[in-house]
Amino acid sequence: MNAPPSALEGADTPAIPPVSSAQFLRAVLALGVGGFAIGTGEFVIMGLLPEVANDIAVSIPQAGHVISAYALGVVIGAPVLAVLAAGWRRRALLIALMAVFAAGNFASAMAPGYTSLNLLRFATGLPHGTYFGVAALVAATLAPPGRRARAVGLVMLGLTGATLVGVPIAAWLGQLFGWRAAFVFVGVIALIAVVLLRRDIPDLAAPAGASPWRELGALKRKQVWFTLGIGAIGFGGMFSVFSYIKPTLIEVAGMPLGGVPLVLALFGLGMVVGNLVGARLADRSLMRTIGGLMAYAALVLALFVFSAHNIYTAGFNVFLIGTTVAIGPALQIRLMDVAGDAQTLAAALNHSAFNMANALGAWLGGVAIAAGLGWTSTGWVGALLALAGMGVFCWAVASARADARRPRVAACEGSAS
Repeated sequence: MNAPPSALEGADTPAIPPVSSAQFLRAVLALGVGGFAIGTGEFVIMGLLPEVANDIAVSIPQAGHVISAYALGVVIGAPVLAVLAAGWRRRALLIALMAVFAAGNFASAMAPGYTSLNLLRFATGLPHGTYFGVAALVAATLAPPGRRARAVGLVMLGLTGATLVGVPIAAWLGQLFGWRAAFVFVGVIALIAVVLLRRDIPDLAAPAGASPWRELGALKRKQVWFTLGIGAIGFGGMFSVFSYIKPTLIEVAGMPLGGVPLVLALFGLGMVVGNLVGARLADRSLMRTIGGLMAYAALVLALFVFSAHNIYTAGFNVFLIGTTVAIGPALQIRLMDVAGDAQTLAAALNHSAFNMANALGAWLGGVAIAAGLGWTSTGWVGALLALAGMGVFCWAVASARADARRPRVAACEGSAS
C-alpha cells in the first residue's frame, strides 16, 4: 500500500542542488512560523466565543458560525488558489499567501458586526490550505531521503505549536484587551513570517509542465478522494469537542475562567506530541498509522463524555484529544503518494479536508447542544465522526487491494489463453 519514496520525486518537485542541514532547518523554521500564525488565527477564536458572542450580540452557537466561515474559506480557497497559482515560483507564492492572511486578520480585528466578521473570516481562510500544501511540498523536496513525513511534521509543528503557545497568548490578550486584539496579534506574526520566507526559502521554480489542467488531474484519482474523505469526516470529531471547549469546561466541570488558557495549552501540548509521534509512525508504516489513529480518536473522544465532569480528568482528556492531530502528516504524505503529477492541488486539498472537518464538527456539535443534549454531547458526535472516518479508511484499503488484484488476474487469464 505504501508508495516508495520515489513517488514524490519527478512528479511535482523540481530538481534542486542538495541543501545543508542548516539551510534545511532555516527553511523549515520559516515555513513553521507561517504555520504558527495560521494555527493561532484558526484556533484562538474557539477560546473567545463567549467574548465574541457578547460583543456582536449573538448566541454562542451563532458565534460558532465564525469558525465555520473560516473553515469554508479554506475549503474553497485551497483548490482554487492551488490551481490558479500552479505556475508560480514557490517562494513568491508562499509570501503572497501569507501577506493575504495577515491583511485578513487585521481586517477581522476591525469588523463591525456578525455579517462582516463572517465574511472577513471566510476571506482570511482562503490562503490557508494552499500555504500548507505548498509548504509541505517544499519541505518534502528539501528533506533527506526517507524523512518526508518528518519534514512535513516539522512544518506542521508550527500549526500544532500555535495551540500550545500562540493560542493561549492570543486568548489572554483577547480576555485582557478584547477579542479583536487577538487578531492583531496574529496579523503581526504573519508579517514576521513574510520576512522569514523571503530570507530563508530557496527560490524554487514551479515544476516543469505545471498547469491548472494538470493539477485538476488529481480529482480523477479515486484514492485521492478516499484520503480526503478520511480527513474531512474522521478528523471532524476533534473540532466537535474543541469548538465548544470553553463553555463545556465552565458549565460542566466548574472550571474558573482563569483556568481555561491552561487547558488550551494542554490541548496544544497534545497536538505537538501527536504531530511528532505521528510523523515518525507515518515514515515507518503509513497505512497502519492512519487506521490506528482513527480508532484511537474514536476512543478518546467518547471518553470526553465521562471525563468532562471533573476539572482534572477533563484536562487530561483534552490533552489526549489534541494528540489525534497525529494523523495530519500521514494523510499529507498519503496524498503525495496517490496524486501522481498533481501534487500541489492534492497537498492543498488536505487542508480543505481538515477544514471541512472543522466546519462539520463545529456545526454538528452546535446542533447537538442546541437540541438540548448537553455540552458533553459533543464527545459522542466526535466519536461517531471518527468511526465514520474509519469506515472510509477501510473502504479505501479494500478498493486499493481490489485494484491491485485486477492486473494480476488479467495477466493470468492472458497467459492461460
